[in-house]
Amino acid sequence: MSTGLSSRSVRTRSAPGERVDFGRRVLTVRWWWVAVRLDRRSVVVCLVLALLIACTAVLALMTGSYLFSPGQVVSALAGRQTGLVHDIVVEWRLPRVTAALVFGAALGVSGAIFQSMLRNPLADPGLIGFSQGSYTGALVVILVANGTYWQLVGGAVLGGMLTAVAVYLLAYRRGVQGFRLIIVGIAVAAVLDSLNTWLILKADLKQTMAAAAWGAGSLNGVTWNQVAVGGACVLVLLLLAGMSSRPMRQMDLGDDVAASQGVRVSPVRLWLVVVGVALTATVTAASGPIVFISLVAPQIARRLARTAGITLAPAAVVGALLCLSADYLAQHIAPTPLPVGVITVVLGGGYLGWLLFIEARRRL
Repeated sequence: MSTGLSSRSVRTRSAPGERVDFGRRVLTVRWWWVAVRLDRRSVVVCLVLALLIACTAVLALMTGSYLFSPGQVVSALAGRQTGLVHDIVVEWRLPRVTAALVFGAALGVSGAIFQSMLRNPLADPGLIGFSQGSYTGALVVILVANGTYWQLVGGAVLGGMLTAVAVYLLAYRRGVQGFRLIIVGIAVAAVLDSLNTWLILKADLKQTMAAAAWGAGSLNGVTWNQVAVGGACVLVLLLLAGMSSRPMRQMDLGDDVAASQGVRVSPVRLWLVVVGVALTATVTAASGPIVFISLVAPQIARRLARTAGITLAPAAVVGALLCLSADYLAQHIAPTPLPVGVITVVLGGGYLGWLLFIEARRRL
């Protein structure tokens, strides 16, 4: 008999060979000794979104100062084109499209981690200070040390981690509660915003212009080297996040319930903070702070997949689609190309206003 509950809120024992009702249709994938249950609707949603991503990517590779046909783009990707078509599609446009997909997926998973862990749809790395901390670390490298790309990556990761430690310690009081961590994070974010502004104002004009342009969140000038380094880091972090998805889903039910199921809540929460901050810092180091994708993507994915909680895979796919679409609009919506962060601010700000309106109506 169907219970009507989500599969992750029901733990059922059954006799060998007996089919278990999870309340939703699931697909079981077995490979060697590993068995994974996948929600069928989530799989369908991810496949449909992947098709939209492929169409948007081809459109982005086609469009620009030089227009190409879909056949030319596919031929260039397959290595059958040489000369100008190959250089523009593969060497100039493809790194930007790949960066948008990889970094968008990273931001979507980072937002999903924090929103699931804190059980709050407003839990976003950009709102609770972690993105600002990564930005501060990168600014110090740019304005003070005039460092290389690798030093920029290290500065962004170190700044984000130090901010996470500070927020975690300030919010700790016989454990860390989600609401308290968000409030402390918002306060720390305000302090870091002021510090970042002060650093930019104290720098010389050339450094200030470079830092301001980078701080808007832009994929302009992204090279294959940056995509390879950032993509490798993101891939490792996504694998670590996937390995932590089961305790994360158990923590959705509450700390007490998760602890009763054997989850060590505080270490797991700290580990999830590290992975989420590292994902945000990696993107910030490569392209600057691209805001609001980590806020919007998990909630859109949850509504599309209709899951009981936030899941990582749909959030990653939605984040990739949002970042790619926003970057396409940033390049073609105005006479002069805009940083992708400008478009994500507009989209994310509108979504945040709608979300606050919905929450206010619920409380009336």
